[in-house]
Amino acid sequence: MRVGMFLNYAGGFREAADEVAELERSGVDLVAVPEAYSFDAVSQLGFLAARTSTITLASGILQLYTRTPTLTAMTAAGLDYVSDGRFELGIGASGPQVIEGFHGVRYDAPLARTREIVEICRMTWRREPVVHEGAKYRIPLPEGEGTGLGKPLKLINHPVRDRIPITIASLGPKSVEQTAEIADGWLPMFFHPERAGEVWGSALAAGAAKRADDLAPLDVFASPALAITDHPEAVLPLVKPQLALYVGGMGARGRNFYNDLIASYGFEAEAALIQDLYLDGRREEAVAAVPDELVRAVSLIGPASYVAERIAAFRAAGVTTLAVTPLARNSAERIALMTGFRSLVG
Repeated sequence: MRVGMFLNYAGGFREAADEVAELERSGVDLVAVPEAYSFDAVSQLGFLAARTSTITLASGILQLYTRTPTLTAMTAAGLDYVSDGRFELGIGASGPQVIEGFHGVRYDAPLARTREIVEICRMTWRREPVVHEGAKYRIPLPEGEGTGLGKPLKLINHPVRDRIPITIASLGPKSVEQTAEIADGWLPMFFHPERAGEVWGSALAAGAAKRADDLAPLDVFASPALAITDHPEAVLPLVKPQLALYVGGMGARGRNFYNDLIASYGFEAEAALIQDLYLDGRREEAVAAVPDELVRAVSLIGPASYVAERIAAFRAAGVTTLAVTPLARNSAERIALMTGFRSLVG
């Protein structure tokens, strides 16, 4: 099982990069840089590539809609080059609030777009002339839709690898099935090890049955909050605002992937209440409505012995990469926390 973390650079990216270099020395395997509507992830990953030498660097995630497929492929190849083959491409659909609200791009057909982007990326990295005729992307642009001067081109540079790992963030049954079929890794959110099998098991099995022989077994990510503490009751509330935001605020009633997920875990009434409170503007009440039981299920918070038990539960559920969000007040505490976590994972 790999040990990783999602990078929080709210305190300054240069300071975060210093921290990642220290985490590398302490044995952390991977760091993922998110990209929501903050600074772009690519410039930060390039900076980290220059400051590190062994740690795997991942985008967590690049949205499907904000770059052309070939630009995504070029970017991944460039990051793999400057990191000497240490980059993993994490992609995902994000949601209409970000895609339409921040980027002004229509949010449509995430399944079709994901499959086509993966195909185009791998074609580009093999340095084949990029020719693709899909439902969402047509390369070169067909005659009559542009100047008519487009022609098939291939990547000028020779990539470090012609098969950069692609991890897809997905939650719904159809998207998880497709991920298990075509991706190198799968990044769900709010992974509940005791319920994951009943929620996603059939979709993962259906996708695995169609998986190409040249793909290694699926790398399954989980991204729990982490705190090794003898006083978990003081830390559990720190996780609730994020859960309330996603379960309550990321979407409308009837169109919220995260709300559907938490309901499928057996928290249907709680998910509905959180959403009602959040959408009614009663956010503090929505946060308070997040049950401790849910926080414990999707997090690693407690004494070292308890965290070790939960790590075993995640491993038994098929998780192969634990990319945590460490709950610490400063860099020194995060480094100490991740070092202790590394020793627990083994």
